[in-house]
Amino acid sequence: MQDLMIGRIGAAVDDRVRRVLVDRLWPRGVSKATAPWDVWLKEIAPSTDLRKWYGHEPERYAEFRQQYWHELESRRRDPALEELVAIWREHPVMLLTATKDLESSQVPVLRDFLLQLEGEQV
Repeated sequence: MQDLMIGRIGAAVDDRVRRVLVDRLWPRGVSKATAPWDVWLKEIAPSTDLRKWYGHEPERYAEFRQQYWHELESRRRDPALEELVAIWREHPVMLLTATKDLESSQVPVLRDFLLQLEGEQV
């Protein structure tokens, strides 16, 4: 597998890195014509119910992380997740979010989940 990074939309990356937006909602103020990512996989994002419950409240992050991990476990054969893994096999990937607090978002959870999947395939 290639490198797997996390970042905010608009982060500068090397041309060979595939930028994958993993937010459920389209980011405000971003034109579809100039979107700074290569692929939008909204299906991988936390469910709407989980996203609304979490609300980026820091005291809820541990529970959010656990619940999102559970959602990912239940979607192991989801076509969007399989698409992401296929991209990652061929290219370095940066998982993107519009969230301001990157470390308290879904992207570290998704990165860790993907790294675990990679370890299981060895």
